[in-house]
Amino acid sequence: MASHPDSGSWKKGSAALIVAIGTVAALLIFLPAYRVFFAISLGIALIVVAILYFWHKLRPVRPEDVEDKRPLKLH
Repeated sequence: MASHPDSGSWKKGSAALIVAIGTVAALLIFLPAYRVFFAISLGIALIVVAILYFWHKLRPVRPEDVEDKRPLKLH
């Protein structure tokens, strides 16, 4: 019996995530200048998150605002 072709794909994604987190952690530990860059980037990201959160909370997307309700034409 053949298994699903994507049955192990989540493992590859998990391994990539672990490698990415390890790389960022190593850079933060061993390169002091990277800490400043990371802190500034994180601050900018949090500001963007807050702006988007409040924008969508105050102006939610209504169904009549969406032109193509089924862009992939799936039934």
